[in-house]
Formats: sequence, C-alpha cells, structure tokens
Amino acid sequence: MIEFRLDRRTGVPAYRQIIDQVRHAIHLGILQPGDQLPTVREVVKQITINPNTVHRAYLELELQGLTEGRTGSGTFVRQSLSEVSNQQSKLLSQLELWIRRAQKAGLGSEAIEALIAEAMHSMKEEE
Repeated sequence: MIEFRLDRRTGVPAYRQIIDQVRHAIHLGILQPGDQLPTVREVVKQITINPNTVHRAYLELELQGLTEGRTGSGTFVRQSLSEVSNQQSKLLSQLELWIRRAQKAGLGSEAIEALIAEAMHSMKEEE
C-alpha cells in the first residue's frame, strides 16, 4: 500500500502532492489496477491533513479515470497510466478528425473553440 508524505515547503498544494504520488506509484507499477488506496481516515492519520483535501485529491484521480470509488469499500486503482494514455490518444485522433471536418465546413479557429466551449458548458449543465 502507498504511504503519502507532504512537503509543505514546496508550495505545491497538498491535494496535488497526493495526486502526483498516486500517479507516480501507478506509473512505476507500485499500484496496479484493483489495488486499494488508503482510506481518507488513514491518510489523515498518516500525514495530518484535512479530510476535504484528501477527498479533493481522490475525486480528481477519479475524474482522470485512474481510480474509482466504491461505496462502502474505498477507492481503487481503475487502470494503468498506459491504458489512460491509449484512451487519450484515441480521443485525440477523433477530435483531430472532427476539427478537420469543421475546418472543411468553413469554420475558423475561434468558431471551433466556441463550439467546443459551448459543448463543455452544455455537458456541465446536464450533470
């Protein structure tokens, strides 16, 4: 299991340090898909930190697709960074194709950016 440590002198926010340490552990293979992260309570005890900070880090890791929270069970590593990179590469390719189609339809960079921003805004309203 991973043990977190904080360096309060770096100026890097505590939640970011937790995220970076989990990503690093996944990258090195220390954490594998299916491995459980320490509970929020365990992290708070380990490094004397506000529980909300740990929750924020764990939520960000979940949003990045690296972990998943299981109600009553904890937070688990969902996939390796290579799997995430592979998915991002596929999505980037699809996005590049869409942008090319938009350009062929006569849209400029500003119009394309506006469409993407509008889509992102619409999705946030749905959540």
